[in-house]
Amino acid sequence: MDKPAHIKKAAAVAARLNRLPLTAGLFRYSAAQFLVALILLLVAYPFVVELKNGDLIETALMTALLISAVLAVGGRGRALVLAILLVLPAAGGRWVEHYQPDLVPPWIIPCAEMTFVGFVVAQLLAFILRAPRVNSEVLCAGISAYLLLGLLWTTAYLLVSRLYPNSFSSIHFTGANHSLGKFDALYLSFVSLTCLGCNDITPLSKPARMLMLMEATTGVFYLAILIARLVALYSRRGRSDKADPAESN
Repeated sequence: MDKPAHIKKAAAVAARLNRLPLTAGLFRYSAAQFLVALILLLVAYPFVVELKNGDLIETALMTALLISAVLAVGGRGRALVLAILLVLPAAGGRWVEHYQPDLVPPWIIPCAEMTFVGFVVAQLLAFILRAPRVNSEVLCAGISAYLLLGLLWTTAYLLVSRLYPNSFSSIHFTGANHSLGKFDALYLSFVSLTCLGCNDITPLSKPARMLMLMEATTGVFYLAILIARLVALYSRRGRSDKADPAESN
C-alpha cells in the first residue's frame, strides 16, 4: 500500500536532517570528523611531548584541533564570527607562548583557551538539546563535549600550577620543580573527570582542590544529563513510530 504524499515528504525531510552534519557552514565539518581528530590528539599526546621538538608539535596539533572545532560548531552568521573571534587569541596565544613565553601575563593565554573550549562545549550541548532524534552526529557531539571538558580542566590545572606554585605534589616531581607538566595536567584532568581518582598527584592548595572537586562534579552531572537527553529522544521516536505505524512501515 502506497503511503500518502505528505507522509513521504515528511520521511524524506527527516532522512535529510539525519544526514546533516553538526553545522550548515561552508566546510560542513561533521561532529564525527571532529571526534576523530580529538581522539587522535589525545592518543598521540603522551608520545608527542616526549619528542625533541615535542612542544612545537604539540602546539601545532592543538592549533589544528582548535581550528577544526571552529569548522564543526561555527556554522554561519554570528556563531561563526564569535567562534573566529574566540579562537584567534586561543590558537595565536599558543604560538606566542611557545616563542615569547614572557611577552604576556601567564594567565591571559590559558583563559583565552578555556573561554573558546567552553564555547565549543556549549555549542555541542545546544546541538544535542535541539536534535529531534538520536543519530551518529548526536552521539559524536556528546562524546566530543565530554572529552573537551577534560581539555578545559587540563588548561585550568596548568594555570593554577603557574599562579600558585607548589599547588600539587607528586612522586614524579624531581628537585625543586613542583609544577605540573602538560601531560601530568592532562592525566590529572581525565582521572578526575571520570572520578577514577589519582593517587600519584595530590592537590595541596585550595584552588587546586576546588578545581578537582568541580571537575568531578561536572563529569557526573554531564553524563547524567546526556544519558537522560538521549533516552528522552529515543523514547520520543518510539512513541511517534507507534502513533504512526504507516510511516514506520
